[in-house]
Amino acid sequence: MAVRSIEKGEAAKDSIIKATRCDPKAIEVWAMDLSSYDSVKAFAARADRELERIDVLLENAAVASVEWNWVLDNERMVTVNVVATFLLAFLLLPKLKATASRFRTTPRLTFVTSDTHFLVDFAEKDAPEGIFARLNDEAKSRPTQSERYPTTKLMQVFVVPFAPVIINCTNPGLCKSELARELDGLQVRAAKFLLARTAEEGSRNLIAGAVGGVDTHGQYLDMGKVTTPATVIVGRGGAEAQKRLYVELVEKLEKIAPGVVSNLYS
Repeated sequence: MAVRSIEKGEAAKDSIIKATRCDPKAIEVWAMDLSSYDSVKAFAARADRELERIDVLLENAAVASVEWNWVLDNERMVTVNVVATFLLAFLLLPKLKATASRFRTTPRLTFVTSDTHFLVDFAEKDAPEGIFARLNDEAKSRPTQSERYPTTKLMQVFVVPFAPVIINCTNPGLCKSELARELDGLQVRAAKFLLARTAEEGSRNLIAGAVGGVDTHGQYLDMGKVTTPATVIVGRGGAEAQKRLYVELVEKLEKIAPGVVSNLYS
């Protein structure tokens, strides 16, 4: 488990061991902070060095907030939910591909996204100054900051590159977790009380993505099934927006870790 807080990670480990009675040695807790590119790179280097194989890389970490905060080179949710998330994926692709070759298996790379991506139209995709430039323009973004989390999840669904491993996105639905800890309005609390699944129920959808077959490659999963994502992705102009977003993201990743994008093709 990659965690920002080792203390919370160890507590989660103890809970899993208690519930499943698994071998304590089967779970390791490693530190990683998606708000630090150096932390992401250090984690990936350790995984490559210490792990014999990686069969599933399940990217579940995210942040949701209505507050504007700047982290590294972007608004915080853009850094954590998009840039650092894909940085980790690209850094570990060689390990996933090596696992596929050495053990004759098909590893999975699963991004945990959200059905909230249906709620936004991603107007930033047409910004003349660039997608990330518009997202990082505080004056223009503050009026729609409440849409930022679903927008970053939409961006995840957009960017599912090709590689010799199964890559998909899965939606766990609204769950009773700490994701919305910075959102404490009456509507959020009511929605959690009336509609939220338990973390265990939501995790079933994560497992569906992590064990999905070749039919899930490049797909969006909801309720454990391949589902058509938002119209902004599959509709008119979607392919062009996808290409533009991917090109801009690649430029960012290359500045952070030169050569990392070649991991897709080598």
